[in-house]
Amino acid sequence: MFLLDLSHTSHTRARTGVQRVTRSLHQTLGNQATAITWDPYALQWRTLDENEYANLKSNSPAKKRRAKWPIATQIRGHWHALRGAKHPLPTAEGIIVPEIFSPDVHLALPLLPSPLPRVALFHDAIALKLPELTPPGTVSRFPGYMQELLTFQGIAAVSEDSRLALIDYWQWLGLTQTPPVTTIPLGIDPHPITDTPATQDQPPVVLCIGSIEGRKNHLALLHACEKLWQQKINFQLRLVGMSHATTGQAALQKIDQLVAEGHPLRYDGAVDEETLQSAYEQCLFTVYPSMMEGFGLPVLESLQRGKPCICSAHGALGESARGGGALMLETLTPDDLAQAISSLLQDTHQRDQLSAATRNRTYRSWQDYTSDLLCWIRSLQ
Repeated sequence: MFLLDLSHTSHTRARTGVQRVTRSLHQTLGNQATAITWDPYALQWRTLDENEYANLKSNSPAKKRRAKWPIATQIRGHWHALRGAKHPLPTAEGIIVPEIFSPDVHLALPLLPSPLPRVALFHDAIALKLPELTPPGTVSRFPGYMQELLTFQGIAAVSEDSRLALIDYWQWLGLTQTPPVTTIPLGIDPHPITDTPATQDQPPVVLCIGSIEGRKNHLALLHACEKLWQQKINFQLRLVGMSHATTGQAALQKIDQLVAEGHPLRYDGAVDEETLQSAYEQCLFTVYPSMMEGFGLPVLESLQRGKPCICSAHGALGESARGGGALMLETLTPDDLAQAISSLLQDTHQRDQLSAATRNRTYRSWQDYTSDLLCWIRSLQ
């Protein structure tokens, strides 16, 4: 049995990529792991309470990413700290940290039972590669975070691109004594393939799933669609995902402009799983214009549903897309995206070929991922 650190995810209902990975890992581990959190008010590690478990299971969309601690939980924590009350943790064979942990959590990790092997998931180094498109707080935090990973006994990167980014950074620092880093690609939830219903009175839907933030490159996608609408190409662009207050502002302003001008653009914001599944069912294909990802779950989730996806041919996205079903682009300029979207809208043969390729792929499940992760952790002992 393992201890699973959910200090952040158990205090937010946001479903960003990292939170989705963390929730899926927790669900798949089942009784093979006990979820724990660092309680900064009780000043100790403990198992989750009822409200924290409710956050993990919630399907309702969240508007904010940050962790929220209810007042009652804070008061209870302070009371336990004053009394010196202890929250014993179950005996475990290792500790898994799937989140991008905070400095406070890192300082508290040595308080966990020792000498249990401690393993972290590494998602990406985007904050260092694209600092101009990343929130300043994340950029300033990341060098420290990547050095704090040195205190772990092993690192499981979610893609080969992410593994190399971490190793390259450590080598750039001149470090020679580093923990082993392996690549274990993520899994996805199984979903049935559904054909797009034929409707003569509604335009075909092009779907884009992803938070509205700078590196996701929505601005280029919006300019591409504007160009196609000016050419009288008939389709609706549907965007799903919460917005980022800083790096997403330019895209949000462009969305407002295009909607005000009467273009067929729908922005849903964050949605629940039922609405997300419906959006996939109703679309003709998806486009994921992100410049850089640690893995790119929306690409594989689109393909697994039988929906072709337009995305980058490089980095982790290229790793996910190479198995077939994706239209992979060398660059992601508005002109490149416009040409790709126009091609899939108008070339039925190309679209059918990509759809067929999505059905011929094999997709890793979360059970596959969890089994590989636990096997690798046990090999470190």
